[in-house]
Amino acid sequence: GYESRETLARRKEKMQKWLENPALLRADKDASYAEILEIDLSQIDEPILACPNDPDDVATLSEILADSKRAQNIDEVFVGSCMTNIGHYRALARILERESKLTTRLWIAPPTKMDKKTLEDEGVYEIFKRLEARTEVPGCSLCMGNQARVNDNAVVFSTSTRNFDNRMGMGAKVYLGSAELAAVCALLGRLPKVDEYKKIVRDSLSLNKDQIYKYLNFNEISEFSI
Repeated sequence: GYESRETLARRKEKMQKWLENPALLRADKDASYAEILEIDLSQIDEPILACPNDPDDVATLSEILADSKRAQNIDEVFVGSCMTNIGHYRALARILERESKLTTRLWIAPPTKMDKKTLEDEGVYEIFKRLEARTEVPGCSLCMGNQARVNDNAVVFSTSTRNFDNRMGMGAKVYLGSAELAAVCALLGRLPKVDEYKKIVRDSLSLNKDQIYKYLNFNEISEFSI
């Protein structure tokens, strides 16, 4: 486990060996599959969310807004966990950079220290600091549920993977979705209308997309080492 020095040493050794000759995992040519799912992404023209509090309770943004039983105000926003990459934080900052104060409580937890260091060097963290976001140690944070907690009974939008009852906070109602939608929720303090969401994202992110979503290839960056 994580408390075993020997286990961590073995993982470090294996990672160092992989970095000497990095290669993506690929399926065997003769691999067989229980099921093949084909999804036409051109048919998805609005955000899809997992609703409180079940990751399998999935609905489109417009379906949620049409349901008066669904909470639509957002009290706290969490952008973090292993589901994010560095581009999501650049996009978040780009959407929020003109704001001086948020009505929501914003949590930031990049997946790795390398992401955090790069974002600090790029000045992205200065935007988060100005907005009084709570910046967590890179890693799990609210997603783990035992490192930090949202306020009791808060309505939360999160980029993490699970929204089980009481995981993030007692009585919390947690939506799961994209970092871009999280940014708009942080900006407005509520779920946006579909057209409203598209306009904010288009106006904020249409330029320099290649730079915003440029990934970190750690094995190609000499100053990062294990």
